[in-house]
Amino acid sequence: MRKIFDPQMSFGQTPIDHIKIDMRSRDEIPKLLLGLQHIYCNLELRQEVFKVLETMVPQKTNAKTGRPGMDLWKILVAGTIRINCNWDYDKLREIINNHKTIRQMLGHGMMDDDMTYPLQTVKDNISLLTPEILDKINTLVVEEGHKVLPKKKHQNLMGRCDSFVVETDVHYPTDINLLFDAIRKTIRLATLMSQSQRKTLWRQYEYNIRSFKKLFRRAQQLKRSTSKDEKKKVIREKLIINAHKIYIEAAQGYIQKSIWTLDNIGSTDPLSLARAQALENFISHAKRQINQIHQRVIQGKKIPHQDKVFSIFQPHTEWISKGKAGVPQELGLRVCILEDQSGLILHHRVMEKETDDKIAVSMVESALKKFPNLKGCSFDKGFYSPSNKKELKTFLKTLVLPKKGKRNKAEHKEETSEEFIRFKRKHSAVESAVNGLENHGLDRCLDHGIHGFKRYISLAVLSRNLQIIGHNIQQKKMKQLQRSQRKAA
Repeated sequence: MRKIFDPQMSFGQTPIDHIKIDMRSRDEIPKLLLGLQHIYCNLELRQEVFKVLETMVPQKTNAKTGRPGMDLWKILVAGTIRINCNWDYDKLREIINNHKTIRQMLGHGMMDDDMTYPLQTVKDNISLLTPEILDKINTLVVEEGHKVLPKKKHQNLMGRCDSFVVETDVHYPTDINLLFDAIRKTIRLATLMSQSQRKTLWRQYEYNIRSFKKLFRRAQQLKRSTSKDEKKKVIREKLIINAHKIYIEAAQGYIQKSIWTLDNIGSTDPLSLARAQALENFISHAKRQINQIHQRVIQGKKIPHQDKVFSIFQPHTEWISKGKAGVPQELGLRVCILEDQSGLILHHRVMEKETDDKIAVSMVESALKKFPNLKGCSFDKGFYSPSNKKELKTFLKTLVLPKKGKRNKAEHKEETSEEFIRFKRKHSAVESAVNGLENHGLDRCLDHGIHGFKRYISLAVLSRNLQIIGHNIQQKKMKQLQRSQRKAA
């Protein structure tokens, strides 16, 4: 049994439209709460948002029977606050259990002080949100934002499109530390499978991990000699090769024992089957890393970039070099956003093994489906290709897409026109949106898996748009307060 929001108020509960939010605060929490409060107080918008949230509940379940679950409104509030404030789940749990105003927004009153949320409950419920549900809610929020913000800005939308990197929560990858990660997980999973059947195959699993880590540290600490003496270089090279040989031989031994464990321990229940599948996955990772270490260190070959994996826990992680000063590379995924002239993010896309020039057309097409009044868009040179320019001109009245390299007379005339220069100068404002997202959750994704990554991005975009709407409401109320104070004086 799961409700969207319990309409029956309890003793001491404050109606959401009567919650007092500090208008003088410059923190992000009051701005976000004002945006959420505005959604709830607008009856038509609230009903539309609640219809979207209802799709989170499986169709076959009965909403009137079963154990009561966390209200869908509470899940949305908790999820947006967590991302917008850049908190982990432990911080979020502490806040929603003790922050007075946030608990009022969740629907709790003074008599509900004993009602707290366990950590696992918070994690499990927020993970029910999907990128598709959040994108639908975001479209509704942006449409409302166009009504709340100054109307002159939104008669014809002018978009700004840019991409940036959101890092995944991974350590710097080397072939030997990825092998250590794979063997460590292999040993632990094989141990769990053995213990579930009351076998004693892996009694010394902790000692095995420590012993393997010592071999890893030995291989990691040996560096190639910088001496001019060739004999010293040869001796050091032999030490490095020998250390790596011992390291991969130990890894192969643990792999063989793990395979034997898989073959001889039955896995009939769902938990055992899941562990067996995970164990097979880590064994395949370990075999790949052994092969790459053998090629690189012992055979002296270079590993092609497309054959490399940069995290065994987050396999979607990409090695991205954008040529920025002081940032030689970033480990994560590119995210492309398209915002309008008031800073509301109309559409976004997670780019998996894609470059800017491959998604320019699809970004605008997707945004136009949601917002048909999008009349123009500006890009930087990274999005340029002759086909992109030709296709985008068919459905955009104004297109700012600077060409890479030399321009002919017609292109020079187009790119030096007053309108082109005016919109090109405004394009840099998209960096403010990127910076705002990075400061409110999108510097590094803390959720696991590609689905968790996409959910994290969608939540960040939604919460950012809510914050912008809340900031506008706050500014209007502050001006009203200042006027009333002047009249009273």
